[in-house]
Amino acid sequence: MREVAGGGQSLSGFVGAVASSAPTPGGGSVAAHAGALAAALAQMVAGLTIGRKKYASVDAEMKEIALAAVTLGNRLSALVEEDARSYTAVSDAYKMAKEPVEAAVARSAAITIALLGASRVPLETARACADVCELAERAAARGNSNAVSDAGVAALLGEAACRGAAYNVRINVAALEDKSAGQALVDEVQQLVDRAARHAAATTAVVERAIQ
Repeated sequence: MREVAGGGQSLSGFVGAVASSAPTPGGGSVAAHAGALAAALAQMVAGLTIGRKKYASVDAEMKEIALAAVTLGNRLSALVEEDARSYTAVSDAYKMAKEPVEAAVARSAAITIALLGASRVPLETARACADVCELAERAAARGNSNAVSDAGVAALLGEAACRGAAYNVRINVAALEDKSAGQALVDEVQQLVDRAARHAAATTAVVERAIQ
């Protein structure tokens, strides 16, 4: 995780970019990056379990978790940049000419397309984060008990990232002239938040039992 969004940017550079007054990278990119970190933790826990004699019965499952975590982490890292690009598309659409009437119609259509696009990117982030939370629960329940707290952090971070992504879906849909055009996206992301919360709660319960 020393480079962010595949562009060679250091983590400190990414943090600095977020802290700047520029609108991107913003909350959507941060949510995706947090999800990628959660996936990395789930992968780590699986890696600390694979090959251990004590956990031979779950070796195959941990290899599956590790592979899935790599895939999700890579996708979430890519979504960091995709979220920033989707914001730029919305901003550009709002800058289009409002006159004459034909231009206004074209502008309205472009805004709708851009807002829906900017809603679908964090929706994908939320999907991936919910999947990460599930991996974290499995890793906590059956992985190396010495790393159970790491699985707990993965689940909590994944849930927070999922909720953050959901905010970005909802705020873009709320900006639509016809909000019904994005209602299905809002409905789906709420289901994903609920799913992430269930897995995070289950993971937390495993961690609490283990560290008492």
